[in-house]
Formats: sequence, structure tokens, C-alpha cells
Amino acid sequence: MSATHTVFNQVPPLCGYNPATSPVLSEALVREGGGWGAEEVFELGALSGTATAERWGELADRNVPILHTHDRYGHRIDEIEYDPAYHELMRTAVAHGLHAAPWADDRPGAHVVRAVKNGVWTVEPGHLCPISMTYAVVPALRANPELAARYEPLLTSRVYDPELVVPAGKAGITAGMSMTEKQGGSDVRAGTTQAVPNGDGSYRLTGHKWFTSAAMSDIFLVLAQAPGGLSCFLLPRVLPDGTRNGMHIARLKDKLGNRANASSEIEYDGAIAWPVGEEGRGVRTIIEMVNLTRLDCALGSATSMRQGLARAMHHTTHRKAFGAYLIDQPLMRNVLADLAVEAEAATMLAVRMAGATDRAVRGDERETLLRRIGLAAAKYWICKQATAHAAEAMECFGGNGYAEESGMPRIYREAPLMGIWEGSGNVSALDTLRAMVTKPECVEVLFDELADPAARDPRLAAHVAGLRRQLGDAATLEYRARRVAEDIALALQGALLVDHGHPAVAEAFLSTRLDGRRGGAYGTLPTGLDLAPILERALVKGV
Repeated sequence: MSATHTVFNQVPPLCGYNPATSPVLSEALVREGGGWGAEEVFELGALSGTATAERWGELADRNVPILHTHDRYGHRIDEIEYDPAYHELMRTAVAHGLHAAPWADDRPGAHVVRAVKNGVWTVEPGHLCPISMTYAVVPALRANPELAARYEPLLTSRVYDPELVVPAGKAGITAGMSMTEKQGGSDVRAGTTQAVPNGDGSYRLTGHKWFTSAAMSDIFLVLAQAPGGLSCFLLPRVLPDGTRNGMHIARLKDKLGNRANASSEIEYDGAIAWPVGEEGRGVRTIIEMVNLTRLDCALGSATSMRQGLARAMHHTTHRKAFGAYLIDQPLMRNVLADLAVEAEAATMLAVRMAGATDRAVRGDERETLLRRIGLAAAKYWICKQATAHAAEAMECFGGNGYAEESGMPRIYREAPLMGIWEGSGNVSALDTLRAMVTKPECVEVLFDELADPAARDPRLAAHVAGLRRQLGDAATLEYRARRVAEDIALALQGALLVDHGHPAVAEAFLSTRLDGRRGGAYGTLPTGLDLAPILERALVKGV
């Protein structure tokens, strides 16, 4: 064939990029007490940027899990088949401690290091659901010391074993969570799954769960109605005698994104389970697991923003249009800088909440109170921003961004998930208000956190004063819950930027997010801002 065209002005592959080189991420790691893990974070980030890891992510996302309800002879087996790449992702994540490893590590900052490792392991988000569940299950499981003693060493092990066998006989296990039912959704107290005592300390569960995370896990925390009310139970997929428990996978969910993760509907047909916590206190028992997965939602959305920004920066650095590189054109610089400011603010707040979590589990009461109100607001706001951020980052590519090969569609499909998982926007906003009711002292801890930085910037001071006025109007507080959660998150982001942010990033954030000098879309920053250092911090390095 004769040549019909010459290939030029195409962007090279984004291969070799280490997400750990992000200044905002590395700075937050040190600031929140995880500096000792910087080398481990960098090593994992380097692996994340390899062609091999990228291929694992592509294969795991493309070749979705397959449910096998029965074997060839008709025996019920309820097994899920994954692409081998999925297991490579899981094995790597567990080996690097992205799961429950911090619970076996006494070093201050262990939870921060784990959070930032999750932030650099960016190749495929679906497998991080069981990783997150395994992390989050540990403190809830401790409500039953006997079960915790048996399973915690296996949950914190750095060995990944996907075989469906007795959990206690494995070198390492993963955990899932089963709460919601078709008639209740977020209203888990409306669940109808029944738990009947067997007389030997175990219970027999019967019912249907509408959305169960990570269905191939070894153990699950399950909510069910016991004689004493809604209660929490530990349910293994394989019983101690080696027989399959009465946990049947009805179907796998066909989802917008997160496709490598086998979310499912579950039938419990007399499944054997053991109580975790007191009867009637199931929500109180499982809520710490929910809170930790909400932390991972905020971290995941911040990671999504940095990842989309990195791809947009790489593309615009190498692509020319109208005689100049895209990144050198004023309007594109406005868009990219605006995206960078959002990503930095989200990252700083998410890692701050990881730091608060780390100190809370070590008994710091002030950090416990700040986390109680700050995490709910952070989960709401950071996750709410992710979808629009992903769409704008995709648009930086033009039509190329809409093609699967760019990697942007996967980021875009994934973006809404964190806002829905573990409580959608309304649930997170209302939980922010609930924190003020159940722990009123957390409000003053919040304002104490904001006081010093607000004293150094009049825009932040005005925002904080407005927030106080908002909280003083109790009559319409529930109606305004989203705005309250948003303003708390913005205040915390502004305070972190005043205290620790790069001056150019802080000025851009304060003048737009707090002072209103910005339009409704990304790329509407006002004139007079110093965009060069903002873009320099967002540049993709090492490619």
C-alpha cells in the first residue's frame, strides 16, 4: 500500500511516571507523620508507573469477574473467576501493606503511610475495594476479642491467598461488608435479614443483601435482625469444618465503573455467623468500618484528581495546536491550573484526615473529634468534586480523551463511585450534622483548628465567620446540610493551604473558592494569579 499519511504531533505514552513525585502528596506524607515511609511509597509509585502494572490494570478492568454458581456436576460452589492480572494487583497491594497492615504496625504515621501508598498505586481502582474493606474491618472486629484474636493476624498478613478454603488455615485473608438491602439502601435499619441463635454462640442468617462489597472475600461483617434488634455478625464463606457456608451469590452487579471488583447480591440461606458486639448495637459496631472506608473514598477521589491532572498535563505538554503547545496557551493554562488547585486542596485534606485517623487510633481525643466532623465533610466535598474534575481533565485531550486508549474514560467512569460508596452525598452531609449532635465538642475543636490560619488571611476569616453563623441557625440546618458540609471542607482546605500550601496555590484557592473570583466551570480563574509555579508542581516528571 502507498503511504496515505504521516504520523506526527502525537503524544508519547505516559509510561515511567511515578505518582510519588507529586509535591503535594510527598509534603503531606511528611507533615502528617509518615515521612519514615517515603522510600516505600516511592518504590510502589515507581512500580505503579511501569508498563507491566498498567497492563495488569487494563486486563483486570476489561476482563470482568465471572460468577460460577454451580460446578459441572450441579454442586453449588458460588465461585468467582478473575483475570490473572487481578490477582497480581491484589498480591502487590497486600505485599506493600495497602490493606490492614497498619493495625500491626505501632509506628506513628503507619495509617498515613498506608493512605499515601494507596494514593500512588493508581493502576486500577476496582481491586482496592477489598483492600479497603480489609483495612476497615479490624477495629469493628475488635468488638469480639475472641474473633479478633483469631482473624486479625490473618487480616494484617502481607500474604495474598485467593483460594476458597477455611480462613483460619490460610496465610492471609481479605474481608468484605454486607449491609444494604433492596428495600432500605442507606437505611440499613430497615433490613429484614434474620439472625436466629443456634444455642452454641453462633447464629443462623437468612435473607437477601442487595449490595455486598468484594464477594470473594474470606469473611464478612453482616447486619441482621437478631432477637435483640439489628446486630453485627462475622460470617465466613467457608466454615471451620471445611464446608461451604449458606452464602449464595445471586448475581454480580453490572456497574458503570469499578468493573474489576465483584460487587454482588447475596442470599443467606441459613448461613452460620458469630456476633460482633452486643445484640441490637449493630450499626454502632459496624460504623467504624464505614468511617474508615469513607476515609478511603476521600483519598480515592483525591487520587483520581491527581491522576486525571497528570494525564492532562502530559498530553498538553506534548501536543501542539494552532502553532503552539497546548500547555503554553493562556486559556489551557487557566484550565490546568484550576484543576491543579482542586487536586492539591483535595489531597491535603484527605491526607490530613488520614493523619487524624492515625492519631485517633492512638488515643488522641482532639484528633478523634476533628476526624468525626472533618471526615464526613471531607468525604462529601472531595468526592463531589471528582466527577466534574475528571470530565474537565478528559476535555483537555479533545476527542482523543474520549477514546478508551487514552485511559481517561476509566477515570471518568470511576469518578462518581466514591461519592456514592459508603453513603451518597446526602448521607455524608447529614452525617456531618450528626457529628455535631452526638459530639457537640467537635464543633469547637473544628473552629480551634481554623482559628490561627483564619487570623492570617481575611478571606478565610470571613468564610469561618460565615460558617459560625450558619451553624447558629438550627431551624433549617438539615435543609442546608450540603452547604454546611461544603463550607466545613472548604474551611479546612483553606486553613491547610494557609498553613502549609505553596503560596501560589494558596492564593489561587483563597481568591476563587472562598472569595468568589471564579466562574462555575474549571478554567475561570481571574487574572493576576501566578500560574507558573502551580503548573510546575503538576508537571509529570520522570517520563
